[in-house]
Amino acid sequence: MSSEPPVDLNPVPAAAVPAWQPPRVTPAGGKSPHVEKALSDVRGKIYPRSVSGLFARWRVAMVVITQLIFYGLPWLQWNDRQAVLFDLAARKFYIFGMVLWPQDVIYLAVLLVISAFALFLFTAMAGRLFCGYACPQTVYTEIFMWVERRIEGDRLARIRLDEQPWSLRKLRIKASKHFVWILIAWWTGSTFIGYFSPIRELGMGLLTLSLGPWQWFWMVFYAFATWGNAGFMREAVCKYMCPYARFQSVMVDDDTFVVTYDHVRGEPRGGRSRRIDHKEAGMGDCVDCSLCVQVCPTGIDIRDGLQYMCIGCGACVDVCDTVMDKMDYDRGLIRYTSGRAITDGLSQSQVRKRLLRPRVLVYTSLLAIIVAGFVFSLATRNPLRVDVIRDRGVLGREVAGGMIENVYRLQMINTSESPLTLKLSATGVPELAILTADEGTDTVQVDAASNRLVPVVVRAPAGTLTPGLHEIELTTVGNYGSDREVTVVERSSFFVPR
Repeated sequence: MSSEPPVDLNPVPAAAVPAWQPPRVTPAGGKSPHVEKALSDVRGKIYPRSVSGLFARWRVAMVVITQLIFYGLPWLQWNDRQAVLFDLAARKFYIFGMVLWPQDVIYLAVLLVISAFALFLFTAMAGRLFCGYACPQTVYTEIFMWVERRIEGDRLARIRLDEQPWSLRKLRIKASKHFVWILIAWWTGSTFIGYFSPIRELGMGLLTLSLGPWQWFWMVFYAFATWGNAGFMREAVCKYMCPYARFQSVMVDDDTFVVTYDHVRGEPRGGRSRRIDHKEAGMGDCVDCSLCVQVCPTGIDIRDGLQYMCIGCGACVDVCDTVMDKMDYDRGLIRYTSGRAITDGLSQSQVRKRLLRPRVLVYTSLLAIIVAGFVFSLATRNPLRVDVIRDRGVLGREVAGGMIENVYRLQMINTSESPLTLKLSATGVPELAILTADEGTDTVQVDAASNRLVPVVVRAPAGTLTPGLHEIELTTVGNYGSDREVTVVERSSFFVPR
């Protein structure tokens, strides 16, 4: 009597299975083979094969560009300081000639909105373009895989090495790989901390082992995260941890450019000799070589259709074009195109014309408006901030000479990188006079990129005012740069006692 489970011959409904795939059957009373495959994929290790081609060169270029920016930016100098420094202790963000304070958090909010709209736009146009070429997970995985290939060899060599029992040779190869990985991860963690602590001082502290506990913690944490994510977790981050992989499907449609297998042209797939006419034999262009699966960093088969695990790197496009060249077939069996192009038989030029659809135009317009407003706001930003705080101890008092005196504190912030000499004045009540409490003058000096709390007294003749509160304006005027004047007007109240 057979021990095999009975098979349910009722296939999955046709709507769930693409037309170019065979019907799927599920063993009765057992787990779906697709569930079993998903579980084995979680436990299994993927060995991506190296590939060359146009999109591979683009990935290498993006790795170089992004890492030149990441590793080099903290070392740039600007006005005798680090050009880009997020000084959390001093609560100042230095970005080249701009200094941002906690009061400028609105710019961070706008920057996040810009990033969100840019993500919507790029996804609507070309799918997971960011994931395939600029995502840190992708970039560092590419770096670590390059090291792995240089030390252990390509796909088959790595598989054989992992299947071998442990020996001195295997230990030496694995140790060498992890040594280089840890060096890269440590360099990455040190550079990351260099954005929050001056990197030149950080380098000296690292050499002398004199860093603070928090600096050590975050350096080790970020280095460990880089080593673990890029060296071990790799595709698991993209498939199971990245939230973008889950919701990007709602931002694409049939006109979005994505990596697509042309099932109309490729099916039915199968091996064949180069000497036969495969079309007369009733076969499609796909030779079923599985190279597109072998080069995929997430281990999926693009021939099963668009999947959320696909990061749009184009590795399968490069390797498939290579196979098509060897078979003397036309390139583009797997290519960047839209789903509508496959079903409706559209040319690439027709597909590109459909890119400018309402969704893309709306995203582009909103993004352009927000970016223009963001740039204009930064360019015209007033480098001086003044907050007026009344002295809560004494609302108003009469002093010698028949004068009514109110005391205020002016919180002044100079966000520019040059000192400001400010002149104070007060209006709203006849014969108002304003002087600093400590120096007795109407001028204040505020150093570059600093703040100062200045106590001031405002006086007015007693006989000319009725008791109660009177609205006044405190004006601060200074020169910024060579020809730009900055003015800040703050409203407050002047109290006259009975």
